[in-house]
Amino acid sequence: MTGYAIYRLPHQRSCTLIEGSVCTLLHCTDLSSQSGFVVTPFLPSDHTPITLIKPEKVEALCNLSAIELADTAPSPSTLYAIQPPTTLKGKDGYAVDFANFHAQLLSGTFRKIVLARCVAEPNNGTLTPMQLFQRACQRYPRMFIALVSTPTTGTWLTATPELLLDSDDNAHWRTIALAGTMKLEAHQLNSEGETLRWSTKNIEEQRLVATYMAESLEQFTADFNEEGPRTVRAANLVHLRSDFTFTLPPATGIGHLLHALHPTPAVGGLPKHEALQFIAANEQTPRLYYSGFMGPLLLPHPAETPATHLYVSLRCMNITPHTYYLYAGGGLLKDSTMQQEWQETEAKLETMRTLL
Repeated sequence: MTGYAIYRLPHQRSCTLIEGSVCTLLHCTDLSSQSGFVVTPFLPSDHTPITLIKPEKVEALCNLSAIELADTAPSPSTLYAIQPPTTLKGKDGYAVDFANFHAQLLSGTFRKIVLARCVAEPNNGTLTPMQLFQRACQRYPRMFIALVSTPTTGTWLTATPELLLDSDDNAHWRTIALAGTMKLEAHQLNSEGETLRWSTKNIEEQRLVATYMAESLEQFTADFNEEGPRTVRAANLVHLRSDFTFTLPPATGIGHLLHALHPTPAVGGLPKHEALQFIAANEQTPRLYYSGFMGPLLLPHPAETPATHLYVSLRCMNITPHTYYLYAGGGLLKDSTMQQEWQETEAKLETMRTLL
């Protein structure tokens, strides 16, 4: 099996193309001894395994016009292993799911839980995945953009603001806690959202995620620093973000750290394991690789130290021969309302819809 990934880091103009053989794993801890481009689902399983592209070719593309070089990789239209949702609920269906999830918050079962949904848009074949990737790079300079296609995952495009784990030298590491969402409108679109006032709900949601990240890091190192939160922009949305920088003892397995972090409460909930079980059993459509993570893991690059740039797979779509499946979600707390949460998911879906 072979596959490819092409990605562009935030605020960069050049892209990186990776082609190679594909292997699958079932646990994040197995990533400790691996390198390559990793694509991890929300919840790994036999149906949706962790997929790793082992680099046989790594090529820097200095400008977007060179992306057609990636057409030598397997055709994304022929790679489709996972089954799409058979039925997709509209707003009425979302309201039913919201009531079910929200009741668990009111009863005290969860402190926070994320509810996601999926929408289908027709694919008439006029846009190639590479053209969509190029559009995403042009429109979203602040985001991590990646297009990945393998026989096990199918073809996915993401434009995500959420960093999970990052290092340029395998010694100094970084992660973030990103939560809370507001939409920029009218004159606000000319700013970075720095003058917006955050609601108590958004502040509490972000604080829960930041606390979780700190407690997770404490299991591996005492040498970490937290800064924030601050307002950051992603497309026409803004979020609250705290930054963590840290070092790790030499013997630390990166896979074990990823297992502790993923899925964070920004895409799952608290308590973590109970929330994940509830989401898997009750959400309207399986998330598959949405709200997992992807990116280069300890990827060797000519004349450079192996680097890691892993991002949570948000603002993403699953590209199939006839349909684009777009995913979005939002964090629920006790004082969440259905209409506000629906509008938040609609705003997040616009990131991918705009590309179409």
